[in-house]
Amino acid sequence: MSELSLRPLWTGRTLALLGIVLVAANLRTAVAALSPIVSEISTDIPLTATAIGILGMLPPVCFAVFGIFTPVFTRRLGLENVLVLALTAMLIGHLTRGAAGSLTALMIGSVITFAGLGVGNVLLPPLVKKYFPDRVGLITSLYVTVVSLSTLIPPLIAVPVADAAGWRVSLGLWVLPVVFALVPWLTMFVRHRVQVTPGALVEEAEPALLGRIWRSSIAWALAVVFAASSLNAYAMFAWLPQLLIDTAGVTPAQAGTLLSVYAAMGIPCALLIPWLTSRMKNVAILVYLGVAAFLIGDLGLLLAPGTLTWLWVVLAGLGPLFFPLTLVLINLRTRTHAGSVALSGFVQSVGYTLGALGPLCMALLHEITGAWTAPLLFLIGTALAITVAGAVVARPHLLEDDLERQHRG
Repeated sequence: MSELSLRPLWTGRTLALLGIVLVAANLRTAVAALSPIVSEISTDIPLTATAIGILGMLPPVCFAVFGIFTPVFTRRLGLENVLVLALTAMLIGHLTRGAAGSLTALMIGSVITFAGLGVGNVLLPPLVKKYFPDRVGLITSLYVTVVSLSTLIPPLIAVPVADAAGWRVSLGLWVLPVVFALVPWLTMFVRHRVQVTPGALVEEAEPALLGRIWRSSIAWALAVVFAASSLNAYAMFAWLPQLLIDTAGVTPAQAGTLLSVYAAMGIPCALLIPWLTSRMKNVAILVYLGVAAFLIGDLGLLLAPGTLTWLWVVLAGLGPLFFPLTLVLINLRTRTHAGSVALSGFVQSVGYTLGALGPLCMALLHEITGAWTAPLLFLIGTALAITVAGAVVARPHLLEDDLERQHRG
């Protein structure tokens, strides 16, 4: 849409803008709110390393599973109805986590919460397209930044709130931003401002194309890069506070702050990496820069955790620049819209599924060895795997060319 067709941002769509931003503010709070207060929770609900690992792997698993089924729901109910259901699930999930009296209840509450988050992840892009077709870039950048902030804030306040009011309040208070996010959408329904139009607004890949994509080298390379990035990120969200408490001698509050520092690195990555990726002829430089950040950060945490701890955390946090890099390359490595949708579905499904192994593998390695050396070496190994896939990703060839060679073969 041309600049001439732009209309004022707020005119007639203020509630939609507030609704989108407030939904984005909820999409990562539950991911980062639990790990800083594991010790407090363990006083009431004994949490083994394996249990913590399973809790850490639930976000990517739920994102993958419920992301796949979201288009089915929207075809029947429409975007806004499904969004309200997703927010309701988040609300119920936060309350269940805060009231949990057993590990089972904590797990169930987490699954419900992350299911809502997974649906919300998929719904925001089509909602932006529906309400702001003239401002897609602006609103997308805005909500992605807000999502990053929603990861940064919970670790900062989790421990102080738990110390002052208990861990249940610390987990349950995240119901408040969900309530705020519901207000604009429910107001739009009451005012009959929402035109609920069931349909394929959340795009799905063509089954035939998705079946052939499994034999594409570029598809697998991008999936490996995305998976390694997700694996490292979710492993750190689950375990970084405890790792730092054990190895660097920091307090739980300091560990929560350092987890926020780790999360904060996603903001410059989200702002700069898409811009750089779309303008660089050879993205291999970004690939190897990300690998170097992973390696130096993890090696620092392994060899000198108590020295320059913040630097190792910053570098480890810059490693997941592969997340925005992969999302941009999905479009740059496809020629057609159908190819882009298919590649996105494949990469994110495979990537989140493999990424879910990170927290659990770290848990098992820590439980078996009783130390953090093996878990960190595991993360270093996954970072090195990116170099192999990165060589394929950096080569400027297209998915459709891969599929054409398959067809001729």
